[in-house]
Amino acid sequence: MFDVQAITRLHRDTVQQWHETKIANPYEGYLALVCRQHEQNFRLWHEEDIARSPDASDAQLAQVKRNIDRYNQRRNDLIEALDACLIELLAAGGVRPDADAPLNTETPGSAVDRLSILALRIFHMHEQADRTDAEAAHREKARQRLDVLHQQRGDLARSLAALLDELATGRRRLKVYHQFKMYNDPTMNPYLYSARGKSAA
Repeated sequence: MFDVQAITRLHRDTVQQWHETKIANPYEGYLALVCRQHEQNFRLWHEEDIARSPDASDAQLAQVKRNIDRYNQRRNDLIEALDACLIELLAAGGVRPDADAPLNTETPGSAVDRLSILALRIFHMHEQADRTDAEAAHREKARQRLDVLHQQRGDLARSLAALLDELATGRRRLKVYHQFKMYNDPTMNPYLYSARGKSAA
C-alpha cells in the first residue's frame, strides 16, 4: 500500500534540490504530507547551524530560537498528521486490525521523521567527504560515517516497510500518539500566560 522507497527517494531528491533552488512540494496524497514534514526538518537543520555560529548576535540567536520552536512544533504536528492520514487510508482500504493486533513501539510517522533526518545527515556528510579544503583524515572519517548512515537508513527503511505490511494486513494496529507540546501554547507555558496577564494589567 505504501512505497518506502518512494519516501526515501523523496527525502534524498528534495534535500539536493532545496540546496540549489527554493523549497517546493510537487507531490500528491500521502507523499505531499511526507514532503511537508521533511521541509520542517530541512528548515530546522539550517536554523540549528545558525544557532551555533560564533558570529551570531544575541538578537539573531533569539530569532533563531523562535524559528526553531516554530519549525519543531510543525514537525511534531506533521508526524501526528502522517499517522492520522495513514489510519484513514487503511480504513478506507478496508483494513481492520486483528482483535489481538499489537501496537508498535514507534509509529510510521516517527520512522518517516527519522528517515528525513538521516537524508539530511547523509547529504551534509557527503559535503564533508568531498571537501577539498579539509585534510585526508577528515574526509576519510566522513566517508566511514557515511557508510554507517547508509546502513542505518537501509535498516530503518526495511523496518518501516515491514511495519507498514503488518498494518496493511491487520497484524498490527496504529494509534496517533499526540506530543502535546506545551512550550508554544500560551495557555500551558507559565511564561507566556503570566506575561499575557501582566500586559493586560
